[in-house]
Amino acid sequence: MSNEKLGFVGVGRMGGPMVERLLAAGHEVIIFDANESAIDALVEKGAERAASSEAVASAVEIVMTSLPMPQILEQVALGDAGISSGTKVKIMLDLSTTGPGVAKRVSEALAEKDITWIDCPVSGGVAGAVAGTLALMLSGPKAVCERVEPLVSNFGKSFFVGEDAGMAQVAKLGNNLLAASALVVSSEVMAMAVKAGLDPDVMIDIINVSSGRNSAIQDKFPRAVLTGTFDFGFATGLSYKDVRLCIDEAEAMGVPMVAGAAVRQMLAITNAKFGPESDFTCIAKVVEEWAGVEIRSVKK
Repeated sequence: MSNEKLGFVGVGRMGGPMVERLLAAGHEVIIFDANESAIDALVEKGAERAASSEAVASAVEIVMTSLPMPQILEQVALGDAGISSGTKVKIMLDLSTTGPGVAKRVSEALAEKDITWIDCPVSGGVAGAVAGTLALMLSGPKAVCERVEPLVSNFGKSFFVGEDAGMAQVAKLGNNLLAASALVVSSEVMAMAVKAGLDPDVMIDIINVSSGRNSAIQDKFPRAVLTGTFDFGFATGLSYKDVRLCIDEAEAMGVPMVAGAAVRQMLAITNAKFGPESDFTCIAKVVEEWAGVEIRSVKK
């Protein structure tokens, strides 16, 4: 598949690095994005520009998408000059986080045009996209997932989770709720420790060899909170979107998410206070303000 021509719609912070990896693997890639500057940067690296999502889908059999919001994904897939209007596309592989409801609706609409939908949400952030170390969750017809697996292997490690549309979205939303939950509770614990006079670096070391170890303490706090940079690389607005989707889907299934609802509220506050473009580690800033402390490294 090294010379296969592929399409990619949505070449921003996540999609751009993934296009670069496809180009590096020897694929021709035709791209479209509403942001012209994002396209320009990739054209300079060998990608081909398209005038619309429909034009991409009229040039290749496999179109990948990486888009920030479910409503944008739905418009790109099914709207005017969208992927469903393309004349050549056979597979739409979505790398976005949309939630299972949107995935099912889009899958059903595409099926009417003989286009197979594959869910492939990713975890690992921009750094993982650049390094090719993402975790990719695949759901859709197994034979088609096997067909695209060598392509997505350029981005990281894939996990087939089932054949029904939206199953991979459930896996992704659950993971992202856990990530946000770890950040919220860790922020509270670290604020308490600092207010009691503990060295935050020592507290981090203790937790990392104890039963409270989690992704926020292992990575996010050392990189983006103790440094005061708050630049881990995942937007508050996107985390808030993912958690809202997770809670809504769980409640629709009859699964209570009491703790998850509290995490959603913390993200709502962070989003309102610092804006959707802020880094989601700003959750810690909210707790700092309430506690009257700053959780910063004292190392020289």
